[in-house]
Amino acid sequence: MGISMASALKIEGLKKVYGNGVEALKGVSLEIPEGDFFALLGSNGAGKTTMIGVACGLVNKTGGSVKVFGYDIDKQPEMARAQLGLVGQEINFNPFERPLDIVVNQAGYYGVPRSVAIPRAKQLLTDLGLGDKMTGKAMQLSGGMKRRLMIARALIHKPRFLILDEPTAGVDVELRHGMWKYLQALTKEGLTVLLTTHYLEEAEQLAKHVAIIRKGEIVANGTMDDILALHDEAKAAKSGFRGGKLEEVFIQLTSET
Repeated sequence: MGISMASALKIEGLKKVYGNGVEALKGVSLEIPEGDFFALLGSNGAGKTTMIGVACGLVNKTGGSVKVFGYDIDKQPEMARAQLGLVGQEINFNPFERPLDIVVNQAGYYGVPRSVAIPRAKQLLTDLGLGDKMTGKAMQLSGGMKRRLMIARALIHKPRFLILDEPTAGVDVELRHGMWKYLQALTKEGLTVLLTTHYLEEAEQLAKHVAIIRKGEIVANGTMDDILALHDEAKAAKSGFRGGKLEEVFIQLTSET
């Protein structure tokens, strides 16, 4: 046996049935290698956010197992959570607080002392282009800057794994590009990134591996090249819709027909 690469996230047979009987995840298995930039794609309601919620300890699973860097979320929930930084879809900070305080207070939840958190927060906010905004009120930030603030907050405890759930919704192109450059630099330093996005051309440029989820099941999973190789030129031409290659594969795999 060779030395196996650590998995940042290993999901096996993950099931989630909500109280109303809706089966959000139907026994999903997925592995994300350490240091990867991984895109999880799916239509709204496909189960992406449920899967992330389970991994982050925000949603209780019905069955299956989830490990974050080998820590089982049931047996070692605190250790599992400490590895993770989450940037959710909703802007969820106090708009009356200063960005600097929002980030520093988050560090406290992970036991990072203020003496360490303050310079680290200043550096993160500066790196993310919020250096001159860190002591104003958070409500004065633009939509794109609010997203960047959420990224700084997610990174303050130095997680090894960053999860971005639709991070660029409502963010202008210029800010998006800067954000991706920054995140790509972090993956070069060993950070693992899981991204869900509707901007498939972005995913196509950024991600090493891709999984496509449809109605609670993984319908494709592999390297970006593997997934692009599923492209059916004849089908795409016939459908009359032409987009980027990944987008066409996505539509072929997730359309109802």
